[in-house]
Amino acid sequence: MTLINRKWILKQRPTASLAPDDLQLVEAPAPAPGGGEVLIRNIYLSLDPTNRIWMSDREQYLPPVGLGDVMRGTTLGVVVESRSDRFAPGDIVLPPDGGWQLYTLADASQTRRIKGEPGVPLTAYLSVLGVTGLTAYVGVMDICRPKAGETFAVTAGAGAVGSVAGQIAAIQGARVVGIAGGPAKTGWLTGELGFDGAIDYKGEDVGAALDRLCPDGIDSAFENVGGPIMDAVYERLNTGGRVAVCGLISNYNDEGPIPGPTDFGRMLMKRLTVSGFIVIDHFHRARDAWSDISRWIAEGRLKWKDHVVDGLDNAPDALGLLFTGANDGKLVVRISEEPEA
Repeated sequence: MTLINRKWILKQRPTASLAPDDLQLVEAPAPAPGGGEVLIRNIYLSLDPTNRIWMSDREQYLPPVGLGDVMRGTTLGVVVESRSDRFAPGDIVLPPDGGWQLYTLADASQTRRIKGEPGVPLTAYLSVLGVTGLTAYVGVMDICRPKAGETFAVTAGAGAVGSVAGQIAAIQGARVVGIAGGPAKTGWLTGELGFDGAIDYKGEDVGAALDRLCPDGIDSAFENVGGPIMDAVYERLNTGGRVAVCGLISNYNDEGPIPGPTDFGRMLMKRLTVSGFIVIDHFHRARDAWSDISRWIAEGRLKWKDHVVDGLDNAPDALGLLFTGANDGKLVVRISEEPEA
């Protein structure tokens, strides 16, 4: 029986927020694997702010998705047909670029097997035990390098990356202040996650709240948002402060250059280090990251949330949740059912 693939292709480049006509859902026969290839039925699709950047032709760290091509995206799936000795049908895997589609044809040599651990949901391998966790780990451990007693601030602190980053900083002994949208999210940060303070950017002045919660200034910061919130953090950095710039989501739907902090002289006078980083440059740190994160989870020191939206049809609308802050944790789309245990 011929398998039918369903896939979202990029029809036109968005000019602001994603519009209904920018993507098109099409059907076609699933490809057959050749030598050294596997056919994968995708189970979960990761949705990330960078998906919006890939749709544009602005300068970026990967080539833009081509018009008419399947929308790029990270997936986790199950092998349904294999022409490789590396994998057998039923194996759970992460292909190198699964895309926004039901079936992916992948090079077996570039595909990673997921063994899974008891009690750990498959979605975790797209979040805390996947690229999300690695991103948080690298930004905190390699760039921010918080020390015991220092103050660490994280924007989008209740987001998938920010919440993990804040907990890692706390494990290193830092005082952690998170910035998030709404009392439910700030309450989660100071309650279940144990942040020392949290700021609701929707309901209070961020600068005044930072002055209250960080009276001695900020020593390191994990930046996910950009814009005025980044300015407020930047203006309170201490001498020798370190900033890991992971994302600038507040500007991803805008055309043209993304503005940065206006007081560039502060970088000189305070001897600041502001480092942009992309996780694909740091895969060599994956083994250390996942070893430490797995241990912290087992010890009950690190928690996370996954927000699952059902149906490939709903992927474009679900992406918008990231830009309104309506998602609650790592955002993934359930494309198909998990195999029975």
